[in-house]
Amino acid sequence: MNFFLLDASALVKRNSAEAGAVLVDHLFAQVNRDRLACLMLGAAEVAAALVRKRNGGIITPAVFTAAMTKLRTEVLDAVDFVKLPSDNTLIDASIPFFDKHALNATDGILLQAALNFAKQLRAAGNNLALVASDKRLLKAAQAEGLLTFDPETQSLADLDSLIASP
Repeated sequence: MNFFLLDASALVKRNSAEAGAVLVDHLFAQVNRDRLACLMLGAAEVAAALVRKRNGGIITPAVFTAAMTKLRTEVLDAVDFVKLPSDNTLIDASIPFFDKHALNATDGILLQAALNFAKQLRAAGNNLALVASDKRLLKAAQAEGLLTFDPETQSLADLDSLIASP
């Protein structure tokens, strides 16, 4: 069974009308929350992105409030949504990815967290798909042997295949 790790570029689509939002919504509708995960740092990035959108007039205060409530309910306060920490050990282990794959710090940390989580899942007979729209991160994840899904460029059929995969 595949589990799904959403980076901030994917998770923000759940809370803001963007390209790929329909597929992220479909993922949330079709998969139990205990198969969904994010890096807590990524959830903070989503909250910051929503603030920027509100402050920039891209979304209204009412839309902002609804999006923040949804983020809090579905992710931050949800006991069944997996939230991965960004501790010093993880950060230290991620540093080689900055150079190896030309990643920024957050993407390197996310990649290391994804690899660690995938290793745990594989030991139990499951797998992990990284859901992101960041092309460099997706390329690095694929190079490191992870399944990936880009909600901006891939299809509903591609997503349903990952969801249904045993």
